[in-house]
Amino acid sequence: MNTKQIGDFGEKQATKYLKKNGYKIIEKNYKNKIGEIDIIAQEKKTKTLCFVEVKAKSSDFFGLPREMVDDRKIFKIEQVATAYLMEKHILDVDFRFDVIEILGGNLTHIKRAW
Repeated sequence: MNTKQIGDFGEKQATKYLKKNGYKIIEKNYKNKIGEIDIIAQEKKTKTLCFVEVKAKSSDFFGLPREMVDDRKIFKIEQVATAYLMEKHILDVDFRFDVIEILGGNLTHIKRAW
């Protein structure tokens, strides 16, 4: 598989996982002029809005997938999330930033990654 295929596979696996674990998928691949968020989901139990970055790799030879979410990426995701909240007029909601890491078929959900 090439990197695009691995990424697409990872996002499908992450979506299945979230649905199975009590999340409602609000948006997939949400884009605006600033950038993109892979998945926006709401945890049904707590009503928390989750901005989820999915990182998938076939091996950890060059590091773990979660390590690909650097300060620059975090800054961009936060900007996109802020614009999303303003665009949708969502003012009073708990939200958090998660990372779903997929490495060789194993999925790890990192809640409140930052």
